[in-house]
Amino acid sequence: HVQLVESGGGLVQPGGSLRLSCAASRESVSSYHMGWFRQAPGKEREGVASIANVGLTTVADSVKGRFAISRDIAKNTLYLQMNSLKPEDTAMYYCAADRRRWALTPSGYDYWGQGTQVTVS
Repeated sequence: HVQLVESGGGLVQPGGSLRLSCAASRESVSSYHMGWFRQAPGKEREGVASIANVGLTTVADSVKGRFAISRDIAKNTLYLQMNSLKPEDTAMYYCAADRRRWALTPSGYDYWGQGTQVTVS
């Protein structure tokens, strides 16, 4: 099955931008529905953005207009471009993949990366 490794997190000031990457190995990102999720301390994991295996995308209302999900099939990498960052965007960000289900809810995604921390302060 696919293996996922996130990178690109860090400390950024409010209003700043970051681009997260999720490098996939063993299988192509185009074979999976994939998504970005985040979890802040004391809160449940929530969906941020997802992309279907055919390329359709969706983003959560809380980040609409600020975040965008994309993928580069040649590089076998998933991205999350985050603009106009707010302190409430501070969380551990995870990418995930699933063959069967395309959704913004984390349940049902089978494969997960280890996460990358984003801190907006």
